[in-house]
Amino acid sequence: MSIIIMILLLSVLILVHEAGHFLAAKMFKMRVSKFGFGLPIGPTLWSKKFGDLEVLVHAFLLGGYVAFPDDDKDLNLPADSPDRFMNRPIYQRLVVVSAGVFANVVCALFFVVLTACMWGKLPSGVYNVSVKDIVAPKAESIWNSGIKSGDRIIEINGSKITNHSAIKMYAQLSKLNDGKILAEDLERTYKNLKSVNIAFTRDEVIPNDVIIKLPARVDESPFKLNKDVLRGLEKYKDKRIELNPTQKAMRDLLVNKSYIVSDGTYTLNDVAYALTDAGCPINITVLRDGKKVKLNKVYPNEEGTIGISMKIEEVTTKVTGPMSVLKASTKYLWNQTVMLVYGLYQIFAGKIPMSELHGIIAITKVGGDVIQASGIFSGLLLTAIISLDLAIINFLPIPALDGGHVMFLIIEKIRGKRLDEETIDKIGTFFFILLIVLMVVVCFNDIYALVMKKL
Repeated sequence: MSIIIMILLLSVLILVHEAGHFLAAKMFKMRVSKFGFGLPIGPTLWSKKFGDLEVLVHAFLLGGYVAFPDDDKDLNLPADSPDRFMNRPIYQRLVVVSAGVFANVVCALFFVVLTACMWGKLPSGVYNVSVKDIVAPKAESIWNSGIKSGDRIIEINGSKITNHSAIKMYAQLSKLNDGKILAEDLERTYKNLKSVNIAFTRDEVIPNDVIIKLPARVDESPFKLNKDVLRGLEKYKDKRIELNPTQKAMRDLLVNKSYIVSDGTYTLNDVAYALTDAGCPINITVLRDGKKVKLNKVYPNEEGTIGISMKIEEVTTKVTGPMSVLKASTKYLWNQTVMLVYGLYQIFAGKIPMSELHGIIAITKVGGDVIQASGIFSGLLLTAIISLDLAIINFLPIPALDGGHVMFLIIEKIRGKRLDEETIDKIGTFFFILLIVLMVVVCFNDIYALVMKKL
């Protein structure tokens, strides 16, 4: 049922977008020939004429369109007919082309306001993460950190913690014996190792039965993740060097030893790699009784956990009246807009790989899960964000999208004459095919993520 509800909500967004174009056209008394729900790919499930307007429902439901007489090559209309969309003033065409985006923004605001009125509050996207209990074995470092039940975790390695996934990310990247080291840590270890084994060069194979002195093992450098990685807006690029199997085996042999006897295959470089893969601490700061408390170093185990159960509470903004609702709703949408625009920048900048892009299938699955786990209010807010996302994406200056049409109209206004229609059609067709290919890739990512249980 939650998935069905999500599908219905997404269908509303498509209808709202196309209704925006349709109503704007009717406002200027333009002739509209078709209103399509879905894209004209494959069979048409249903169609009916209402005067000059034909309403269609296509099997390929991922989209929609409003068509004008100009789009029908077989329609016998004079070239100067006012029924042709291209013969209308630029400002009218600009309003009609932009109306779908405007409708999605209004729809997003409507859903947020509706949620605020019914729920009495709105989420801030910030979470308080507190310690519920220590669940690690007594031998693990968390017991010596000074952490207490009820402590709110506010910083790790200098990063502000506003969600529980940030804690998990730090713990996973700092797990014991992960076989990965930083280049600067390797160089530090090599210098320490060389200082007590001055007779050997870095890549020289040390003869059999020769004793190699070992300096004291030093912790790996703590990670510092930026806020975009912690919020999931940027994929973390791991720049660490990975140990080879020999170096990993040697790492385990060096525990609590002050020397090692060469077997005739070791180099100082191999030993440096093995020594460097030590514990990687995380430095936690908590809020206790209104005061900041820095804990002793905590070392995640080999599974990448620190051994605590957490209490997670989302910080919400309460609303008390019409002005409060409007203010909180617009602030919520503005914050989401900033996040979505920055996310698009990350995609175009190549910081988010194509394999991480997801579409309608994933949205439906995740949206259904959100509704099932958190209720209809969370589902409405997710729908508002998707509507906002549709508006932003559609307004990008890419041919075949609304923003591309706006771009052509602006060029026409600057040039003082209409662009060649055949050229526009060819450009639009090319980018339309690209969008279809992108949709196929995104659908593949969605299905793969579902099969591999990543969603």
